[in-house]
This record gives sequence, structure tokens and C-alpha cells, in this order.
Amino acid sequence: NTQTNHLIKTNNYNNKSQMGAVGSKDNISKAPTSTSMFLSRSSLVTKCDAAPPPPPPASNETTSSPPPVNDSSSETDSISAAAKSVSAYSNPGPFEQGSQEAKYLVMLDTHDGFRCNINKQLSPYMAVVHSFWLGTSMIPDGRKKTYTWLTQVADESSYYLARVDPERLSVDGRAQRSLFGGLAMGKLQINVSPEGQTDQCLAEMDLSGQTWTANLKYGSMMGGLAYGCNFFQAITPRFSMGGEGLYLGANKAMITNYLMKYTIPAVGDENDGLASKKAAMATEAPSSTFIAGYNTGQSLLTLNYKRVVTPNRVNLGAELSCNPMSLESQFVLGAEFKWSRSKLQVAVDGTAKMQSVLEAKLGKEPGQPTLSLSAELDHAKDEMRFGYGLNIDG
Repeated sequence: NTQTNHLIKTNNYNNKSQMGAVGSKDNISKAPTSTSMFLSRSSLVTKCDAAPPPPPPASNETTSSPPPVNDSSSETDSISAAAKSVSAYSNPGPFEQGSQEAKYLVMLDTHDGFRCNINKQLSPYMAVVHSFWLGTSMIPDGRKKTYTWLTQVADESSYYLARVDPERLSVDGRAQRSLFGGLAMGKLQINVSPEGQTDQCLAEMDLSGQTWTANLKYGSMMGGLAYGCNFFQAITPRFSMGGEGLYLGANKAMITNYLMKYTIPAVGDENDGLASKKAAMATEAPSSTFIAGYNTGQSLLTLNYKRVVTPNRVNLGAELSCNPMSLESQFVLGAEFKWSRSKLQVAVDGTAKMQSVLEAKLGKEPGQPTLSLSAELDHAKDEMRFGYGLNIDG
């Protein structure tokens, strides 16, 4: 029995193996595609011991890269054309501001008492300023305190300002507007007060070119007509001159002013690499400026000198005023020192009168309040004035 069972199991195993072999043959016959793909892939395999492919045939023609395009001529032409379009002369600016850069060093804004200016920005185009002046003896009408409210609106092409004094009931207004696509600037100034002595209405038009600036004005001043014009021309890149004529109908007087301005760059700065680098980064370069003006109405000759020692740091100034007829003269020396968050101005004249103004920022962030200290000592008249102020930006 045991042998018989063993033979039966052996026969069953053989039958199953034969059936599996038949099934595998059927599967191979049913999938010829896989076999062909395997054969095609194996045919693409390159053997490592095979001979390398022959090199490409040598060509008789020598291939050379095309020559580079020479753009130096076109670049030179464009640079020369741009250089011709740019003039070495610059616009000298308005005639009224021709001597301000030197006068502010010797004419300090000293005061007594307490000043406080509160600035508030209401919008990107509108700002309001509240100004207080308390405990002073410098107001012409004898008041000891004053308050003014000021508002200004400005955009890309216009500027409007209004100032109101509630106690004095005076109103000052100014308007500026760009005309003719920026070729001209129209101005209107109005001052109204109950006394009427300082009332005026003056219309102006500024015209400017590449090397010159002109101004026309017409209106009413001090109860009479007033009209005039001025012209400021750059003669050379360093020298400019101009004149102004104004007729006042109230006293039937013709007033003329003449101005000459000459700027000399500091000697030796072009050889100093550090100095030239600092000057390039600064808004102004070391230089010396001479300004001469003559006022026929007052018969006053004024000579101003400004020296930029260190750009945006140290400036020196001097002014000599004299009357050619009476030979009376006055001399003033001034200096300005700027630091990161403070500024000091000092001025001394020929009568030993000393003036000083110190301004300091009360913080490192932009828009912080500014504290100012002012002092004036007149030894000849035995007068002293001290004041302090606070400027708060909104």
C-alpha cells in the first residue's frame, strides 16, 4: 500500500509539471511583442570590446569664426551726441536767491522767549502748522505773544499757502502754478490786514532756460502800483551776473539791484582721492564763492564770501556792507558746523555783537522733535537776548 500511494503521488506531480510547461509555452506564444522589444533593445547595446567608429572625413575648407562686430564707432557717436546735447553751463537759479547761500551764514534767526511749531501732515498733499511765540519783545506792534495758523497744499505742479493771525486779523496767501508744460511758473501773493499799510497783491511769472532765469512782476504795494523785472544769466560755468529793476508808485521811486557771482573749486581736492570720494557722495563740493551786489535805492554795496571747507559739515562765511558815499561799513563773520543730529551757527560783527543758534534732534528716528537754543549778545548796546524753541513734526 505504501508503494502504491508513492507511485500515485509521483504520477500526479509529473502531470502537473507537464501542464505548467504547456501553459508557459502558450504564454510565450501569446506575447511575441515583448520578445521582439527585448531583442531590439539588446541590439542597440554597444560592446566595450568593439572597434571605435572611424573619424569624420577631413574637410579641405578651413572654418573660421566670424570677426567680432566693432561697436566702438557707434558707441563713440552716441557719446559725442550726448555730450553735444549737454551744456557745461547750468541754470543760476532765481535772482532773489542769488546771494542767499552766503547770507544765511551771517544773518542768523535769533529770538527771545519761547517758540513752538507743531507740524501735522493731514494727507500726502496737505499739511498744517501751528506756531506759538511767547514772552518776546521783538514783535513790532508791541505784543508779547502771538499765534499763527498756517496750511499748505502742494502737488507735482502747484503750491498753495495760507497764513492767518487771529489776534491781528491778518491773512497772507501765496499760490504757485506750473505753466506751459513747465516752461514758466506763475505766482500770486496777497497780504491783507486791518491797518492796510502792508497790504499788497503781486502777480509774478518766472521764466527759465538752460543758462538763464527771468522774472516779471506786476501788482499793488503800499497803496500804489508796482511793476518790475529781473534777469540772471550764467556767463561761464563758474560766473553769473544779473540785474533787477522795480518801480514803486507809492513813493515814485525806481529801485535797481545788480548781482555778480563767481565760484572757484577748492584747489587740491582733485588730487586727494579721499576728498574727491567724499565730495562725490555729498550734495556740495569744497569750493569758494564770491558774491557782489549793489542796491541803488539804499546806495549799499555788499560783498559776500562763502567757503565750503567740508561738504555738509563745515561752512564759513563773511559779509562786508558799505555805503560808497558816506563810507560807512559793517563787517560780519559767520560759521556753520553740522553733525549727524545737530547744527551750530555762530556770527560775530564789527561791533562785537555775537549771535549763536544751536539745533539738536531729540532722537535717532526721522521726524523726531528738534530743540533749538538762541542767544544774542550786543556788548556795545549792553543788550542780551536768549530764547529756546521746539519744532514738533507730525
